[in-house]
Amino acid sequence: MTTLTDSAGTALDLVFSLDPVLLSIVWRSLAVSASACLIACVVGLVLGAWLGVTRFAGRGVVLTVLNTFLAIPSVVVGLLVYLLLSRSGPLGFLGWLFSFKAMVIAQTLLVLPVVTALTRQVVEDAENLHGEQLASLGARPLVRSLLLAWDERYALLTVLIASFGRAISEVGAVMLVGGNIDGFTRVMTTAIALETSKGDLPLALGLGLILLGVVLLLNAATGLLRRWRERQGGHGGTTIHMQVSA
Repeated sequence: MTTLTDSAGTALDLVFSLDPVLLSIVWRSLAVSASACLIACVVGLVLGAWLGVTRFAGRGVVLTVLNTFLAIPSVVVGLLVYLLLSRSGPLGFLGWLFSFKAMVIAQTLLVLPVVTALTRQVVEDAENLHGEQLASLGARPLVRSLLLAWDERYALLTVLIASFGRAISEVGAVMLVGGNIDGFTRVMTTAIALETSKGDLPLALGLGLILLGVVLLLNAATGLLRRWRERQGGHGGTTIHMQVSA
């Protein structure tokens, strides 16, 4: 108990004194996850919105595969990226293995199915409510997807927050493709695993507290967005009608 108490006290000292090593790991974690989420959200929001309003042959198969990727283990994603970027892999000439870019790619592939699947569900639910009205006003699928995505922007912001939480709390993929190199590719989750195995509990606890704080802030932001959306009246069918009519 004394060891735990001492470690916790030292961890708090590291956090409140803004220890340079701790801060570098935290900023690197935020940078990797933010970059991955930005890429995944740009692609996933468009693809998910399109899937939400478009009907085509084989759509059920596509959705089944997409939903399967939601549960894919992060280490499997890391393994696939590792094989692609290794010297014998098709992208080995880039020399990105064990680098910041490799970690961004891995987290992007991990988050992309989440953003796409949740966006598709949100837009499809809105399409079921307002699709016939929009079609009767002459809106094509692309226009409908854009209007519905904008109308459900608060729900989609929640999707983006959830995707960031998924990225920053991931450990397996970035461990495989980043190599957990001190000062270069070490992020919060991999550092916690390494420092715990080394017995350096203060740094591991300090990083764990910060990671817990980030997750807490993400959950608080999600709750605030949900309340804000409820105040705005939930779905915005009137807004859609006005936009299409204009």
